[in-house]
Amino acid sequence: MHFSAIFRLTVLLLVATLTFSFAPVSAPPAFAASEIKIVVNNQAITSVDIARRVAFLKLRRTGGNLGQKARDQLTEEALKGQEAARIRALVTDAQVNASFERFAASNKLSPKQLTQILNQAGVTPKHFKKYIQIQMSWPRVVQAMTGGSGTMSTQDLVSKMLERGGDKPSTTEYILQQVIFVVPANKRSNATLNARKREADQLRGRYQGCDSAASVIGDLRDVTLRQLGRIMQPQLPLEWKPLIEKTKAGSATPARITDRGVEFIVICSAKTVSDDMAAEMVFRSENEGAGESEEAKKLLEELRKRAVIANK
Repeated sequence: MHFSAIFRLTVLLLVATLTFSFAPVSAPPAFAASEIKIVVNNQAITSVDIARRVAFLKLRRTGGNLGQKARDQLTEEALKGQEAARIRALVTDAQVNASFERFAASNKLSPKQLTQILNQAGVTPKHFKKYIQIQMSWPRVVQAMTGGSGTMSTQDLVSKMLERGGDKPSTTEYILQQVIFVVPANKRSNATLNARKREADQLRGRYQGCDSAASVIGDLRDVTLRQLGRIMQPQLPLEWKPLIEKTKAGSATPARITDRGVEFIVICSAKTVSDDMAAEMVFRSENEGAGESEEAKKLLEELRKRAVIANK
């Protein structure tokens, strides 16, 4: 199945966010009894829907008023989903499930593990799959309603960049490992964190490279090694980005205290790449905030004008 460039980028960014940010918690967030908060053409959006989207936005490190952003996104997605259903452009459950499984595999997880993580984070797989369905279906709607001009393929984006003059843009491709000295929430104290940080600093001093990491870490207590794989520079989470960029290949970033315990990132390799995927990432990072195409924005605005939307 072919994915739109928009959905591919969403998945790439979310993979990076999930990889760095997901952590086991003792219990999923507790939600109050569900109340209808928004009605979009007779489709109800509940307080639980909004809470799950807020949890999703937190995973993606979104700033600002998350409650309002969640309401806005869910309202727009309701409009998009309704139009996709009307013109029979909704992707099937089987396609969504296949995408979910590929997403899990790309993050070195089984579907069962990803399901558990999403439940623990308060997002739930059902909410995530609904998001996937809309992200995959909306470009079909735009294409059908605008004669195919509503989306840009990777090659289109590369061509657009080359029109500016010069060579194809490049970015840095990292291969990363993450080392986590786990500190459970019920044992989290300054003394414990400082002791674990000393352990992490000692390990950083004798780290002999990514290939031998597993054997070095194997005998340590409550230490997790995660293979983060290939991550492009625009995908790096903001809190790690400056540390990773300042660290040479073969070395580790300084250790940081996080909500999981104490962590550092090892840069297995770092190289400059200028393939089509790199060009797409650079283009989209440079144009972040531009959002959807003008055709897509216009179509969404028309749907909004025709809709009956009630906020409660």
